[in-house]
Amino acid sequence: MPSTPRTFPQDFLFGAATAAYQIEGAAHEDGRRDSIWDAFSRVPGAVINGDNGDVACDHYHRFGDDVALMKQLGLQTYRFSTSWSRVRPDGGPLNQKGVDFYKRLVDSLLDADILPWLTLYHWDLPQALQERGGWTNRDTADLFTEYALDMHDALGDRVGVWTTLNEPWCSSFLSYTGGIHAPGHYSPTEGYLAAHHLLLGHGQTVNALRERDSELNLGITLNLTVADPVDPDNAADADAARRIDGQFNRWFLDPVFLGAYPADIVDDIATHLPEAAAALESAIRPGDLDIISTPIDTLGVNYYHGEYVGGTVPANPPASGDAPTDRRAESPFPLSYDIHWHDRGLPRTAMHWEVDAPTLTRLLSRVSDEYARPAGTRLFVTENGAAYDDVLVVEDGEPRVHDHARTHFLTAHLSAIQDAIEAGVDVGGYFYWSFLDNYEWAWGYEKRFGIVRVDYHTQERTPKDSAREYSRIIRAREL
Repeated sequence: MPSTPRTFPQDFLFGAATAAYQIEGAAHEDGRRDSIWDAFSRVPGAVINGDNGDVACDHYHRFGDDVALMKQLGLQTYRFSTSWSRVRPDGGPLNQKGVDFYKRLVDSLLDADILPWLTLYHWDLPQALQERGGWTNRDTADLFTEYALDMHDALGDRVGVWTTLNEPWCSSFLSYTGGIHAPGHYSPTEGYLAAHHLLLGHGQTVNALRERDSELNLGITLNLTVADPVDPDNAADADAARRIDGQFNRWFLDPVFLGAYPADIVDDIATHLPEAAAALESAIRPGDLDIISTPIDTLGVNYYHGEYVGGTVPANPPASGDAPTDRRAESPFPLSYDIHWHDRGLPRTAMHWEVDAPTLTRLLSRVSDEYARPAGTRLFVTENGAAYDDVLVVEDGEPRVHDHARTHFLTAHLSAIQDAIEAGVDVGGYFYWSFLDNYEWAWGYEKRFGIVRVDYHTQERTPKDSAREYSRIIRAREL
């Protein structure tokens, strides 16, 4: 007998997400100047094939057609980022042409009855600010708040949902410690300073926007995981999982919700990285954590895979999807000593990431119980998706992409969210990553995450089977 369809709550939002540098192109048009990703992509070996975002998906010129496609698929909300380098080039005066682009985009979304979900920072810091220290410089937090207020001046009458930062773990530790993302530095100290100043900018911006309009929905998006020890009863394995959880999850959740950095990780830094500990202690000024823990309405949870770690080297270590080129890379976890990743035999995506949907239920339940519910904050899954090696075929004269694995990934994770909701977790919506195939950072154009295929030579868009299934789910509001 067929299983009973599982329905979603009536207020549950279905959407998709993108980021400015990954899709917009027009990198040198209408006053936009270099971001750190423009500069990083020119570093030999930093990005596969030396790819850059100069053209990307040409969304800057094609946004009208893209929004029409979103409407055709039935998307209820669209999460996009604004480019600091387009709006305030070099971190300086306002660039009206850049602002006007986002006005046109938002107007187009509203005309299509699609809720704009605006992210202020998705990693494209103006390069001129990086040359002054980037996120290791406290002044960047103040400049970020000024940029945020400029965006509110322009769009505050039409945009009600504002996310400050996307995945600050990536724009601090992956970028300033691991050397994998722009600006490509290799310093544990810089990673901790960048993380603190990112969170400070978040808190300052929430306060400033709240003063402007108490009705705004304000939040932050964090990439989170579940770190499982190979053997929970083995002290070394359990400690490896503790340190991954502490550096990936709690280093951001605790200050935002509890007003303090996790004490065990602070102690580890003092023991193993005394220089970083001293720099961080000097950077945290009185009142900073009160600002960072300003209450928020929404926590965006980005989930792609779990972590399976131990204290011993595995016989067959899994491949990593984080460092795609031969360029030097360090662990983005400053306290990575004696931590080793193991393979638990799960299917993997083209990024070599595990496909582990049930862990999303566990993650949402834990974050709800320990952080969101006590704070009165609602959870949204703001990114979840998979890269696969798609194949374009022509059937009856029509291009098609039969991405069965991605379609299963999508439905499995939506089912995991339903499991969380049925367990009492307040999850308000889901954004698939990504709406379009796009520039996948250090992977360039090698990896395709989109439910819509992009031919980078012709810019032709082709909805994949996953997009068709997602559209069916949205319209039926059930799996």
